[in-house]
Amino acid sequence: MKLLFILSTSLLISCNQNTHKSTILTAAKPPAMTANEQATTQTQAPTLFLTEINQLTFAGKRSGEGYFSADGTQLIFQSERLNDNPFYQIFKMDLELGDVEMISNGIGKTTCSWIHPNGEQLLYASTHLDAEAKHKQLDELDFRASGKERRYSWDYDENYDLFVKDSKGTQQLTTERGYDAEASYSADGQWIAFSSNRNAYNAKAQNMSEAETKTFSIDPAFMMDIFIMKADGTEVKQLTTHKGYDGGPFFSPDSKKIVWRRFSADGMKAEIYTMNIDGNDKKQLTRTNNMSWAPFYHPSQKYIIYTSNKNGFANFELYIVDTAGKHQPIRASNMEGFDGLPVFTPAGDELYWTRKKDNNNVSQIFRANWNHQAALKALNIK
Repeated sequence: MKLLFILSTSLLISCNQNTHKSTILTAAKPPAMTANEQATTQTQAPTLFLTEINQLTFAGKRSGEGYFSADGTQLIFQSERLNDNPFYQIFKMDLELGDVEMISNGIGKTTCSWIHPNGEQLLYASTHLDAEAKHKQLDELDFRASGKERRYSWDYDENYDLFVKDSKGTQQLTTERGYDAEASYSADGQWIAFSSNRNAYNAKAQNMSEAETKTFSIDPAFMMDIFIMKADGTEVKQLTTHKGYDGGPFFSPDSKKIVWRRFSADGMKAEIYTMNIDGNDKKQLTRTNNMSWAPFYHPSQKYIIYTSNKNGFANFELYIVDTAGKHQPIRASNMEGFDGLPVFTPAGDELYWTRKKDNNNVSQIFRANWNHQAALKALNIK
């Protein structure tokens, strides 16, 4: 799938909800890549993986986590680009025409979207049912208008629930108190894998030790586990019980496996794991002793791409590792700044990822051609 149209420099998005006004979205002129970036992307070590790098999104302060429809023509992603809501909202882009449509309703926070294989259902997490959602928006807008800044960190809001939108409307899939998000469909469309810390709020919270309760009060990610359920929200099953964050689950192309990231209890390190969709055969693929996260299967199912801070917190890079975990991971990107949340196109010949240049807190989605044969050779697999 080749990109026929990147983006116009301005986008007009209007919403039908009475609670949300029309918003003009203005994108900055596409920034040219630096000479250093141009050079390093042409001399990947040890082999060439990424070529013809382009910036895909330009509107707003942050855009990222783009995921494809099964036919590769649509991209669903999250972006901070509304004038009256400083938090992420969900958008869908037609990659051939460049048309962008807002999927969420503009209220509250949203994250982690996905397109059902049939192309009709759009899955995402949202806090729009939170009674304080609009108040939180205004507070954040006032804070930013004051000129103050805070270090960016993820908000595990306990009001996040999973929703599915289609031509009939929006349906709520989860209702338990706690952060329910980071969801994706299996390739066969039968299952949803997601992350949740609901066990810190429900009856199971009584089993938490005093130390665990204290840790959770400081770090809500400490009680995150991976769950699976039917695509209609029924038959919910917990797959992990590790104390510390388990999250970001994605299905293998054959719908038989799940890949995810597991953080240490103190949240300082993370490694890449896989397991069967019933929770059995858990396998650790990386032993990097740093922050390895955001894994995603190549369509060939021979290797996984992920993000690592092996090169420093100011320079997250992309790495690949074989699905058997028999070979050392190979670095796949070499550019200054943050490069993370990588996703292959369904054809496996392109890579899309979230990139933050120059550590300026402005992140956008980039794309590049992907050299699959070079990846196989580098990992010494056939």
